Amino acid sequence: MATVLLVRHGRTTANATGLLAGRTTGISLDQVGRDQAESTGERLAVVPLVGVVSSPLERCQQTAQFIIDRQKSAPPAPVDPDLTECDYGRWQGRTLTELATEELWPMVQSQPSAVTFPGGESMAAMQARAVAAVRRRDALFEGEHGAGAVWVAVSHGDIIKAILADALGMHLDLFQRITVGPASVSIVHYATNRPTVYATNTDAGDLAWLATTTHSSDAPVGGGAGQDAPPV
Repeated sequence: MATVLLVRHGRTTANATGLLAGRTTGISLDQVGRDQAESTGERLAVVPLVGVVSSPLERCQQTAQFIIDRQKSAPPAPVDPDLTECDYGRWQGRTLTELATEELWPMVQSQPSAVTFPGGESMAAMQARAVAAVRRRDALFEGEHGAGAVWVAVSHGDIIKAILADALGMHLDLFQRITVGPASVSIVHYATNRPTVYATNTDAGDLAWLATTTHSSDAPVGGGAGQDAPPV
């Protein structure tokens, strides 16, 4: 299958002030977030991307544009509503400090699979639709461009954590162990046997190897030789 680079949007004012923005419209990248997205775009410039799929929310589309602008030829850039933020219902627009006093908060931390946000979405449903979206897009890109295709999905922290948990074979109740920072890049290759997670939450490092690596369905016993070293 193809390889997906899961990119979280850059920082917003809501992130910086501890506000749960959720699906609120009009939440844009702040200057730090723009700098982060620009840096991620520069990291990915060495990788010929076959597509950049984004959540419909502004902060993700802005981040996606920084990536697209640094490609030698602009890849297709569809919006996928199934990559949008979790519907936090009545939690949306409140501060994390305030939400930490809610009775539901400990369950969000320790048993998210049982959580349905008041007036909103369950975390299990969030994971199911996000994973299905990524696998569907991955199969489409491979069908059109071959198994060496590399594409980007720009989404949100909890969405990417849920996708990574699925790829790692982790129960959703363990997904809070994963950290996904603003504008970070995580790398997943979906193969016939199983997904392979090559990286999580990276904000630095050479990615040129993605343009030339041939993936195998089998894991190398003993760990293998790794990727080619970046040129000096």
